[in-house]
Amino acid sequence: MTDQRVRKAAEVLVDYSTRIKKGDGVQIISEVNGKELALECYRLAINRGAIVSFYPYFAEQSCIYYKHASKEQIEDFPSTQMYEIKRTDSVIYINAPVNTRMLSSADPEKIALRRRVLKPISDWRVQKTRWVLFYMPTNALAQEADMSLSEFEDFVFKATNIDWAKESKKQDKLKQVLDNGRQVRIVSKDADISFSIKGRQGTKCDGRRNMPDGEVFIAPVERTVEGHVRYSFPAIYDSHEVDGIRLVFKKGRVVEAHADKNEAYLKRMISLDKGSCYVGEFGIGVNYRINSFVKCILFDEKIGGTVHLALGMAYKEGGGRNKSALHWDMILDLRKGGAIYVDGKLIERGGRICL
Repeated sequence: MTDQRVRKAAEVLVDYSTRIKKGDGVQIISEVNGKELALECYRLAINRGAIVSFYPYFAEQSCIYYKHASKEQIEDFPSTQMYEIKRTDSVIYINAPVNTRMLSSADPEKIALRRRVLKPISDWRVQKTRWVLFYMPTNALAQEADMSLSEFEDFVFKATNIDWAKESKKQDKLKQVLDNGRQVRIVSKDADISFSIKGRQGTKCDGRRNMPDGEVFIAPVERTVEGHVRYSFPAIYDSHEVDGIRLVFKKGRVVEAHADKNEAYLKRMISLDKGSCYVGEFGIGVNYRINSFVKCILFDEKIGGTVHLALGMAYKEGGGRNKSALHWDMILDLRKGGAIYVDGKLIERGGRICL
């Protein structure tokens, strides 16, 4: 019998996040451990009258690919995928990892190159389809979070199976402040950083793209980030964990980068391309049901009372212009002391919104 929490999560993904209706072209893409949720989403989408393509996959495929694929294979553009995404209305991705460090030994330059090749497909998906990404609770994710599987399931479904239309309305006031703002300053014992957001638009993350969700983000104006920050948690990218990250910005650019663990990898990513040393996103986490760092960015960037600054690519929704193959979110915890100011007005203190 299907877990009722899984049934409810499927309803959220199909009816709220992707708004699947009769005649829609739908892709459901799932790792094999996401079978229960994937099949429930499939059942609902079929019942809604959609035309559904179902793609289960093995995470180990990526390991084999990046170990053995030639440069010619990596640079090959999958035209059939482009053809299909252009005829797709909604996409549901279900990650269910068996090993969160699967790509630790993969060449990051190969991964970056492949991302550049696939960018037209990912751009179309982001801009033209209704898509959502969900992480199914697995033992691997629970272990990273220092929880049992049942504890992690409770954690995930508690943050997912809620009234997202109500949550969306709660984010309106914060978005309005960012839309009308000109200058942001973030201060804490670990940071003093400022940047312009003049002319940019905030974006609500209210369950339409990620699930669980809960942030409002905006793209800083290029070349305006100034100051320093020491991030509160490890930053994980393509299975590489970098801890104790300290960055200094001048005229928007990272001019100093240090880390207690994997500093060489950090510097390699910052120099990946012309845009990877600039901040593409500033996000404010507002999901207070997510209160623990679990080493999965889908959850961690939503922690109520935190902010994150992403190096690299800016999302176009907020007017961001920075281009990069990199998009790496790094999290600063303000819950034990810290504040956010917009145009000199306090909007968050100690992790709580003051609007």
